[in-house]
Amino acid sequence: MLDRDEAPLTARDKGLPERAVGATIAEFLATRPHLDEFWTPLIALDDAAMDANVATMATWCAERGIEIMPHGKTTMAPVLWNRQLDAGATGITLATMGQVRTGRDRGLDSVMLANAAVDPRSLGWLAGELTDPDFRFVSWVDSIAAVEAMEHGLRAAGASRAVDVCVELGTAGGRTGARSVAEAVRVAERIAASPWLRLAGVAGYEGSLGHDRSPAALRAVTTYLEAQLELHSALASLYDDGDIVLTAGGSAYFDIVADIWGGVSRDERTRFVLRSGAYIVHDDGFYRGISPFDEGAADSAGSLRFVNAMHGYARVVSSPEPGLALVDGGKRDLPYDEGMPIPRAWRAPASEAWNPLQAEVSAMNDQHSYVRSEQSLPIGSVVRLGLSHPCTAFDKWRILPVVESAESDLVVDLVRTWF
Repeated sequence: MLDRDEAPLTARDKGLPERAVGATIAEFLATRPHLDEFWTPLIALDDAAMDANVATMATWCAERGIEIMPHGKTTMAPVLWNRQLDAGATGITLATMGQVRTGRDRGLDSVMLANAAVDPRSLGWLAGELTDPDFRFVSWVDSIAAVEAMEHGLRAAGASRAVDVCVELGTAGGRTGARSVAEAVRVAERIAASPWLRLAGVAGYEGSLGHDRSPAALRAVTTYLEAQLELHSALASLYDDGDIVLTAGGSAYFDIVADIWGGVSRDERTRFVLRSGAYIVHDDGFYRGISPFDEGAADSAGSLRFVNAMHGYARVVSSPEPGLALVDGGKRDLPYDEGMPIPRAWRAPASEAWNPLQAEVSAMNDQHSYVRSEQSLPIGSVVRLGLSHPCTAFDKWRILPVVESAESDLVVDLVRTWF
């Protein structure tokens, strides 16, 4: 169980009721708060939906003999990491060494850095953490230059043990990663010869190859994953007798990853590790349209479904012309990089009843969103919004309330983020 922060809540934690200021999370929750006490704008999470999503992913992975180290940068919330670890995740993936340090501070003992670590300052810190024999750490490299930078930093810090490193395979025009299997093999050979590093496997990210489930996107993903397996096979003579990691899998194409891996002969020391992270809350936009487990997806996943567990709330502050309402949540509060928020319902001032809403958000400013609808939205009414892309939702909030379920506005937890 990772540490739960119990620092007093403050007026800097936006959205909190005034009476929460000065209390710890536990003290405030003991008063059984309700969501309608909170100020707008706001993002709230659904406890029952998150539990269902985590259980769904854990069951699916276990049935296929696949590990999952969820990408913690999605939420940067140790309270939510705990849910994933308690359900069987074998560690947490993070994206920067700063995030790794935060994770260690909160109690993580198994971390994958889905990136290269080349800064001598962070490598010096890592060398100190490696004195803990229970700390499991693996990072990536994609070039001999990155290998040499790691060696330099670890040597200067006098690291007590070699760092596990995966070779990252990329694609031409893509993000990081060696641009060919041959290039990746040369990097692996250099790692295997290093006294400061240990060749631990093959890594990569297929999610940047497509933004939909078109035949072209699925072909690109499949071709890439097959190249990963080719690389993994080519490194057989370079691996030592320790564990080997083969890792891929964002939150969009993890089913394709599992299908490709399903054709690989298994042995006791090779770990097949997914890194999907957004599934814990899913969404109402980008992942709703691309995840194989969305409630609207084709039936290839059978009964396995993720449920949107993330909702935005914003209040109507202006109605300057017919068909237009301005609400008090904007780019500072709600994600917008993978699609605008989606109006789903509205509630009149002082009412508990939610009404369906046919509307769209046509534009966003820093602190306003433009809601266009033929329905009249009174000043002071609240609009509930579906959100797209949790990775850019959590980073806007230090504290997010968690309601009991979609049918209840009883607040059962407060999630603190550590961006």
